[in-house]
Amino acid sequence: MQFQATDIPAVLIVTPKKHGDARGFFSEVYKESEWKKAGLNYTFVQDNHSFSAPVGTLRGLHFQTHPFAQDKLIRVTRGRILDVAVDIRRSSPTFGKHVAVELSAENWRQLFVPVGFAHGFVTLEPDAEVQYKVTALYSAANDRGLAYDDPDLGIDWPLPPGGALLSEKDKQWPRLRDLTDAFE
Repeated sequence: MQFQATDIPAVLIVTPKKHGDARGFFSEVYKESEWKKAGLNYTFVQDNHSFSAPVGTLRGLHFQTHPFAQDKLIRVTRGRILDVAVDIRRSSPTFGKHVAVELSAENWRQLFVPVGFAHGFVTLEPDAEVQYKVTALYSAANDRGLAYDDPDLGIDWPLPPGGALLSEKDKQWPRLRDLTDAFE
């Protein structure tokens, strides 16, 4: 398993080894002992799986507040996405900056997004399936978000001509400058 820092060192690209032959492949996509060897001590408590049929489906930017703040490990098992993590830790030198990484079933990369970041993705291929592990259970009372199209974030979302396909909830999130639930 390979761990690679991004432009924001707390966000990591994790690439599991893939062993293939004429039958297909086998991969250990998460192995606690490998994470601990890399100095990463997280306990994942819930696995989530999303399916997005159309290209341009945008989910995010989401996060949860304490005590249900979540570290996330995201991977794509079908299709391709642009995965984005925005630093919303007010005391961080990278506050308001983001990391964008293409994840796909083909490149087999995963993105680790720690607590203190808003997370979202847009589908680049139809019928995309995204699976992710989290370190805290979902809590509707602690569910928050950030406007994906906030010009202050400068995220270059590769959207189709019709624009992003969003949930009603994701259309309502505030801009970073109006965010009252950022982390310290």
